[in-house]
Amino acid sequence: MGATIGYVDKCNLMSRRRFMAATAGVVASPLLPNRGLATGLHTFGHGAFDIRVCSDGHMVVPASMLAIGAPVDKLAEVLRRTNAPAPMAWPAANIPLIQIGRELVLVDVGDGKNFQPTEGELLSCLRVNGIDPASITKVVLTHAHPDHLWGICNSAGELNYPNATYHVGSAEWNFWMSSDVATSLPADFRGIVPRTQRALAAIADRVTFVKHGDEIVSGMRVLSTPGHTPGQFSLELEGDTGLIITADALTHEVISFEYPEWVNGFDLVSDIAIANRRKLLALVAAERTKLLGFHFKYPGIGHAEKSGSAYRFVAA
Repeated sequence: MGATIGYVDKCNLMSRRRFMAATAGVVASPLLPNRGLATGLHTFGHGAFDIRVCSDGHMVVPASMLAIGAPVDKLAEVLRRTNAPAPMAWPAANIPLIQIGRELVLVDVGDGKNFQPTEGELLSCLRVNGIDPASITKVVLTHAHPDHLWGICNSAGELNYPNATYHVGSAEWNFWMSSDVATSLPADFRGIVPRTQRALAAIADRVTFVKHGDEIVSGMRVLSTPGHTPGQFSLELEGDTGLIITADALTHEVISFEYPEWVNGFDLVSDIAIANRRKLLALVAAERTKLLGFHFKYPGIGHAEKSGSAYRFVAA
């Protein structure tokens, strides 16, 4: 896929401008809310995998960015049910650490306190729980948004996971590393490009490009779910009724399930994102597949059930 996003609808372009402006305001605010960090680890087994869910903290974003053009009364009702302080939403940042045999696989690396001050807690969470970042053998990067990528290096530019190999979608890499990607983005979104490109460049000599169906380790496969970004993917793990780590194919435990047609202002290609969201929900609800969502309320684990013409998330 090329670097241009000229096919992105105007609604999404405007939503991202509002998001970047709102994020700048949040970062500057002295009254930043704190949900409380999950310093412990939620652990569970799935087939041959031992999984620990770390918290990188949470984001603070205008709820309207998750539901562009949604009816005001319906969005307000969603916020009441999730105990969010309207008009804001507090998406969690749940990062799975997965062990199988001698492999220790980290799925995304958080924002490293480089994007929002309520995030960047992953390294502290690992160390508090006795996990040496140098022991991680593989890092999977589902996509290159700041909250998933910018924690890759420390302030000196050194890799936080120095002994890992890094697995990235080739379409995602080509999109963000294109020399003209900044000019193809809205003006207010271009500021993330330099740090994003530096983060990816830091792993250039140890990156493995992956595509749909590729195995990261035995029993862990790439599941292509683009739309949120051009090369975003989820992960499918074998065992029991299956487990899908959704990354940002599903981003909210109410909105994504009950209102999958609502336009998410974070999605670069909203029509593709909506189509893949619907397809994924139909699949996991029919097969009762376990889900682990990056932005669902910690620890983000549950499954989808059909509910009328849409779905609902049932937390484990």
